[in-house]
Amino acid sequence: MTGFPPNNGVFRLLLASGNRNKHAEFADFFRGESMSPLGIELISIESLPGAVGCPNVDETGQSYEENALLKAQAWADFFRMPAIADDSGLEVHSLGGRPGIFSARTASGADENRVRWLLGELDGITDRRAHFVACIVIAFPEQHLRGRGYFASQGSCKGHIANQPAGMTGFGYDPVFIPDGYENTFSELGKEIKSTVSHRARAMEGVAQMAASVIKYWSLYKRES
Repeated sequence: MTGFPPNNGVFRLLLASGNRNKHAEFADFFRGESMSPLGIELISIESLPGAVGCPNVDETGQSYEENALLKAQAWADFFRMPAIADDSGLEVHSLGGRPGIFSARTASGADENRVRWLLGELDGITDRRAHFVACIVIAFPEQHLRGRGYFASQGSCKGHIANQPAGMTGFGYDPVFIPDGYENTFSELGKEIKSTVSHRARAMEGVAQMAASVIKYWSLYKRES
């Protein structure tokens, strides 16, 4: 599989995820003031000509960064172009940091099932402090064979777990997570506020800071290939 060639100086970055909600969050960021002047175009798998399927990546890492790298590297190698991936989780103080990196795997099926699991685990518990963590990784084709590093940024958002779900937007644990400084869940606050205070938004701030280095790295990579 061959990725897009360079086009008028645009750096194309493939989102290593088929999750449309996640793509919407990433796309909004790359259209923002901090990123749009840099000439980076975020693309989805649907944008790749002739793309059939995508790598099936087992998240066997022991940290958010390891899991994000596994995904980004697999997609970069498969499609032969730079790829960006994230791994995130919810860490609840009274649950010893659970569910953590297993946040998306606490219960099968829809997000509602995982929210129900979490509320069940917290039944009768008064300490409902929690925080979200996200790590974003940018990897390049055959990076692991070249012995070079990758780019990573991590962010977090403190808050607490509501007693019951509220709100109609967002995904994952958004209906029960209330960030510090607010009285409503992420689902109630909507994407405009979430996009400025969430764990992923804060990790994205780091991506913006390292974007120039990422583009330079890719330019050197292409020159040496």
